[in-house]
Amino acid sequence: MTTIALLGTGLLGEAIGCRLLHRGVTLRVWNRSAEKCEPLLKQGAALIENLAGAAKGCQAVITVLRDGPVSAEVIAQLGDLDAVCCLPMGTMGISESRQLELQVQAQQGVYLEAPVLGSKPEALKGTLLVMAGGSAEVFQQQLPLLRLLSEAPKWMGATGSAAASKLALNQLIASLTHGYSLALRLVQASGLEVESFMEVLRPSALYAPTVDKKLERMLTHDFTNPNFSTALMRKDLQLFVREAGLAGLNAEALAGLVELLTRAEGTPLDAADYSALHALTAGSLL
Repeated sequence: MTTIALLGTGLLGEAIGCRLLHRGVTLRVWNRSAEKCEPLLKQGAALIENLAGAAKGCQAVITVLRDGPVSAEVIAQLGDLDAVCCLPMGTMGISESRQLELQVQAQQGVYLEAPVLGSKPEALKGTLLVMAGGSAEVFQQQLPLLRLLSEAPKWMGATGSAAASKLALNQLIASLTHGYSLALRLVQASGLEVESFMEVLRPSALYAPTVDKKLERMLTHDFTNPNFSTALMRKDLQLFVREAGLAGLNAEALAGLVELLTRAEGTPLDAADYSALHALTAGSLL
């Protein structure tokens, strides 16, 4: 039976752990706040009380942590990885992922970045979109595990390629949500019925499914029970802007969106679903 160490049991990490347990994986779990491991412990996972040596006997270590620096810090505490593969599934910078690969190799481990697109519902169903970057041989070795979480895991290329793809996709999430929110605000301000607008938008080339997924939340201002928070979207967009700068790109147009999202800090919107961006486009917090 496959044994996996899962480090990070937040919203996405817990769902990934639940999926693995339901597919017969022997799971060891760790979180900085140990109480967040409780739901998985009740389902049969074992608690990692000490990170040192926790990778021993595992096929792989999956990390679902906030960012690259946190991932590097936590993985460093594992010590000698003894050829175990580390699979970071959280969002991090391109350069951060490449540096983490060097760290894992120095710890005698194997590395395959594997960021995912999707959240709790997709993780529970095993329909996450997994993007892998690194050695094609390591990807093939880890494919049976990745297929427990994704119907069609995709190898993107060398280390950094999957991180780039994930950042690009998350930038689109932020930009699409912002653009749609502004469109909806103007439609409502004009007195036009929202559904009349949607009847034109849906069959057009401008339509994206996320529009309808977030429509009710925006209309009712119910941003509770998030699968991806405003704070995480802001963090990822800031990371995209940084990486774009390192690549010599002009991402100035995103500066205003980063500033807008920063207004959620210190408010309930920060921990809410990222569609709470719609509250910010009203001109004041709702």
